[in-house]
Amino acid sequence: MITLKNAAQITAMRDAGRITGEALLIARDMIQPGISTYEIDQAIRKHIEKCGATPAFLGYHGFPASACISINDEVIHGIPAKNRILKDGDIVKIDTGAIYRGYVGDSARTIPVGNVSDEAKKLIQVTRDSFWAGVEKLEAGNRLGDVGSAIDTLVRQNGFSTVKRYVGHGIGTNLHEAPDVPNFGTPGRGIRLSAGMTLAIEPMVNAGKADVIELNDGWTVKTADRSLSAHYENTVALTSNGVLILTEVEKGF
Repeated sequence: MITLKNAAQITAMRDAGRITGEALLIARDMIQPGISTYEIDQAIRKHIEKCGATPAFLGYHGFPASACISINDEVIHGIPAKNRILKDGDIVKIDTGAIYRGYVGDSARTIPVGNVSDEAKKLIQVTRDSFWAGVEKLEAGNRLGDVGSAIDTLVRQNGFSTVKRYVGHGIGTNLHEAPDVPNFGTPGRGIRLSAGMTLAIEPMVNAGKADVIELNDGWTVKTADRSLSAHYENTVALTSNGVLILTEVEKGF
């Protein structure tokens, strides 16, 4: 069942979103060749807890960290580790969330490490742009298929592939709520959008084919063809006055 939020609940979610967004800024500023994903994860956890919040990912279905940190051909759910060292030319996906006063924020970014290839730069930008293409269709009376179609169309126009196996989701007092929010779809089809919906919209885009594989660690997802992958996510609220981006704390990031 989809739970619509009132203005006070959306305000509470904005606080959780702000903490989440700040944690991603801290991670961005740390990223450089030679740093471990463990160090980044620890900094994210420290900030979330310093704000009086709880890391939403830590212990979620047994996940062992406060952030999913995925490198290059890893799509999502990478596990931070002391021996996972970033190097020049990598692209790294940071996905994290915070629970504050009972509400959850969830957000992800893909960040270049040092000097990256032109393909990697384009992939990161297209993934971000596809999120905003979806947001443009996020208005009461439209349908989820309108959002997903806008995302997927932009991705395909740029020669990339949208991951189909994993999708965005509703969010509120739980990290994952109804409805599922696919990054593909048919215009005019799917659940009708209403004011009060709060969603985590998160395009996952592969430079090659859309197929993915899950590793034996039970978490990490990679592209099946070993191509690069990028991820961009914000928690958003659809209100009677338009869309609020609850996890964006710095324009352009």
